[in-house]
Amino acid sequence: MKRSDLVRLFALAAIWGASFLFFRVAAPVLGPLVTAESRALIGGLALLIYYRTAGVDLEFRAHWRAYLVIGALNSALPFSLFAFASMYLSASYAVILNASAPLWGGVFSALWLGERLTIRKSLGLLLGVAGVALVMRLGVPEPTPMLAWASAACLLATMCYSLAGIYMRKYSVKLKPQGLATCSLLGAAVVILPLLPLVPPNGPPTVAVILCVLALSLLCSTVAFVIYFRLIADVGPTKALTVTFLMPAFGMLWGALLLNEHVTLVMLAGCGLILLGTALVFDLLKFRG
Repeated sequence: MKRSDLVRLFALAAIWGASFLFFRVAAPVLGPLVTAESRALIGGLALLIYYRTAGVDLEFRAHWRAYLVIGALNSALPFSLFAFASMYLSASYAVILNASAPLWGGVFSALWLGERLTIRKSLGLLLGVAGVALVMRLGVPEPTPMLAWASAACLLATMCYSLAGIYMRKYSVKLKPQGLATCSLLGAAVVILPLLPLVPPNGPPTVAVILCVLALSLLCSTVAFVIYFRLIADVGPTKALTVTFLMPAFGMLWGALLLNEHVTLVMLAGCGLILLGTALVFDLLKFRG
């Protein structure tokens, strides 16, 4: 990677790692659905303005069905699930569970894309599952039923990310990255919109909540998507995926510095197992012998 690519990679990890902190502040006040809707709608509209100004044809009419499916799987469901989880889990805990997303990608690729599940990949999956189990069982000082539901929501969200990736690889190879980023966010906003009356906000937003929503929308969606797709274009999807390895470090750092969250050795050990498993699943570790 060039130095500029490394800067983008670290910037993206720092931004997406901070998204869990912003969820942690906004969701308890706005509720999970309003938080997710705000992120998708504002972020999508900002991208729409950006690419329209640049003269990019987003091809919405030709691919609107795919954008709705991807928007539901890649944004509407995971944004809502992580927002729900953040009402009960620390940002540090959520970002560690988020790191399991590529592991599900390995499983789903074997099931639906016919990719071979080698011994190395199988070992990676086992290590990743062990890491998740360690964090879920021992990472929280006082487990409660709601913490269990919130942890399950995080894992379900990561499954949605992986399913979205499988769908895009199998059915949406012709989509422009700019259209995919913009229209999938707007599609997510459409999916969430009719559900908003089911979970109204818990109270009026404070200045801090509004700022966190804007950060989620404009920084973690608009800016992050532009950086991410530039990375994919410059270094390829596999190297761009290494952002997954950096996000937990930044997420735990922001949580400790800004929310006074406590990071335990068990959490670090579980995170390490998940990331090692991910490296094996995606052949990011090469052994000589």
